[in-house]
Amino acid sequence: MPRAALALALPLLLGAAVAAPVPAERTIRAHVVFLASDLLEGRGTGARGGELASSYVATQYDVLGLQRGAEGDSYSQIVPLFGVKADPKTELLVKPTTGMTGDSAGLLLGFGDDWVGSTAQQTASVDVDAGVIFAGYGISAPDAKWDDWKDVNVAGRVVMILVNDPPATAAEPGLFGGRALTYYGRWTYKYEEATRRGAAAVLLVHTDDGAGYPWGVVRSSNGGERFDHEIDPKNPALAKNLALRAWVTEDAARRLLALSGKELEPLVAAAATRDFRPVDLGLTARVRLKSETQRVRRSTNVVGIVRGRDPKLASEYVVVTAHWDHLGIGEPDADGDTIYNGAVDNATGVGGMLGIAEAIAKAPPKRSVIFLATTAEEQGLLGAKWWTEHPTVPIEKVVANVNLDPMNVEALVDDIVALGADRSSLEKDVAMIAKARKLAVTPDPRPDQGTFYRSDHFPFAQIGIPAISLKTGSKFRGKPAGWAEERFRVFNTERYHQPSDEVNGEFSWTALAQHAEIAHALILRIANAPSRPKLDPDDEFARPSSP
Repeated sequence: MPRAALALALPLLLGAAVAAPVPAERTIRAHVVFLASDLLEGRGTGARGGELASSYVATQYDVLGLQRGAEGDSYSQIVPLFGVKADPKTELLVKPTTGMTGDSAGLLLGFGDDWVGSTAQQTASVDVDAGVIFAGYGISAPDAKWDDWKDVNVAGRVVMILVNDPPATAAEPGLFGGRALTYYGRWTYKYEEATRRGAAAVLLVHTDDGAGYPWGVVRSSNGGERFDHEIDPKNPALAKNLALRAWVTEDAARRLLALSGKELEPLVAAAATRDFRPVDLGLTARVRLKSETQRVRRSTNVVGIVRGRDPKLASEYVVVTAHWDHLGIGEPDADGDTIYNGAVDNATGVGGMLGIAEAIAKAPPKRSVIFLATTAEEQGLLGAKWWTEHPTVPIEKVVANVNLDPMNVEALVDDIVALGADRSSLEKDVAMIAKARKLAVTPDPRPDQGTFYRSDHFPFAQIGIPAISLKTGSKFRGKPAGWAEERFRVFNTERYHQPSDEVNGEFSWTALAQHAEIAHALILRIANAPSRPKLDPDDEFARPSSP
């Protein structure tokens, strides 16, 4: 019998007396160190380093004996992408509409320091020359009786929008989730709603507090090459996409508003009420955006399957996700480093997933388990979204998703965070796994940052599949009060989406192994349960026809 087949059959031959293997710390560490090395050049989408990363994952699947889970007896699901990289010399000109005489007067905003952006029209050149309207939070939410677009036609206009949700009030403490960010507050929603209304461009106003991260993260994430799912250039819908999707700094927004004789604070205060109406700022924004473009035919999701051992339940699937991509090569930091290694985000997730795959391949559960290493998560969850729209198994057979992004390398924890678990019966599974390890289950410590909407479990949740992202807890063993918050602050301000996110001597591989063991146990529990998880019927993404 071949070695891989023997490994799969052994647990069945020996029966329940054999303890299930657990992910090996040394193996996970080796995967992380390789994936985060300079050799892979930051694993950029559409770049050589990204191809190396996805090929590495596919090779590891093959070594473990995983079944090929994509088209053509392959591990690789092609995700057609279109990339645009804005000319960093591009300037955004804003000036009063009345009395405009030329391009010399007005406010010139510089790319990188004042604003960043790209086009969604998948073309090398776009021109925007249109009036600017302030649309508050840009939300249309009939369920909350909220409309920021009252009696205004923004077709062909530039729309200035605030990030996040309107703040809750004493009278309505649960407005838009209270402290917790809803999908209405995500930048993706803002772009989507403005597109539906025919806007030419959107200027999102960044604040550190509002976004939960500094301008440097926006700059590194949006100032380089940006990707979308490729659209047929003959498709008329392409021309309806935003000509410009942009972010502006808070300082730039203040200077822009000053041209119209307005200040930011009164507008923000007005936008926080249901009575708000869009404000024509009497300004015109002009930008002639030139971009480098590329069609990416080789970016892939990497799909491997461990077949379940139960004859009936093997046709159902638990999907485990972790994104292999990061930001590639970009602007140098203060030390001249240009490689955005993405060690924590998300070499840890892929390394942990490969460790879990090895353990599950040795002792398969009743249901089948799909290991899905996704592309272009950093570009807007594009790989995961593609898989949910083009699944490689019947989507109705997917019972749950467990996402790993990122994983813990700080210290051993006495608690876990499972984003999204409270939306389904998975909450009970998480509680049982935690109880068996004498761990607490901690709610999202930063619900205002909308982390639930920011990783690859979200496209699964959007189509009604119970999904969670298993995150680092905050009760670190042997650490003083405030240590966890300080470590988060340091990572968020100094390493997140920066070249400094690389493997260093402070990494706790034992903590990463603990995280992987917990995830492994949770996956097995879901995959061995007699019934599939159920989404709460009142969840915002619940489908009436959900099984």
